[in-house]
Amino acid sequence: MKRTNILLLLSLFTVNTFAANETNQSFSKAKKLLETKVYHNNRVTLYCGALFDAKKNIIPPRGFQTDKHVKRAKRVEWEHVVPAENFGRTFIAWREGDKQCVSSKGKAYKGRKCANKVNDEYKYMQADMHNLFPAIGAVNAMRSNYNFQMLPHVQSDFGSCPMKIDNKKAEPPELARGRIARTYLYMDETYPRYNMSKSQKQLMNAWDKMYPVTQWECTRSTKIASLQKNRNDIVESRCDAR
Repeated sequence: MKRTNILLLLSLFTVNTFAANETNQSFSKAKKLLETKVYHNNRVTLYCGALFDAKKNIIPPRGFQTDKHVKRAKRVEWEHVVPAENFGRTFIAWREGDKQCVSSKGKAYKGRKCANKVNDEYKYMQADMHNLFPAIGAVNAMRSNYNFQMLPHVQSDFGSCPMKIDNKKAEPPELARGRIARTYLYMDETYPRYNMSKSQKQLMNAWDKMYPVTQWECTRSTKIASLQKNRNDIVESRCDAR
């Protein structure tokens, strides 16, 4: 076989070869493991650096405020940094429904609920702990499924927490950007169904370089790998190079 053909075959086998979550399909179990086994000694939210206790109560940072989703602002929630809809819509069950997705009253449904009912691959992606981070509930609600983008002329929606949301886009605080970038890059490399846009990948590559891994990010990745049995090789490679 010619050398060029061998190289081509090798290149094909090196695309999207990162190991995926293949141990846990339960989103509820993933959240419980994160609460009790990963964040039990470092209960700090991703975007605003808020503390939370073992009962999921938020201790907001000084100056944090919101006039929307006020009740949810009191509780921690587990956010998909890469929104579930971003990869969920690649499944037919999410977009169109399925014959199994019919309520007890005979009404057909689709979306997340249907994908979670009929598709194992979706459930593994949804429960991947490398993509789940604690957030103040109100911040999670307002970020919704919006992609990240720089919003230089937008004011913070949360007082002292510099999380900006505008026109279905979000700009996270600097303290979160590196972790967000390496999560997006992990999901993009690990799951063939999910592909970032060119502009989003450029932004994430830039943030990855601008905001290096911290010791906690490395520790978090190691803990999740031991529980979920797959590594975030994007994070691990940065940790190894420190």
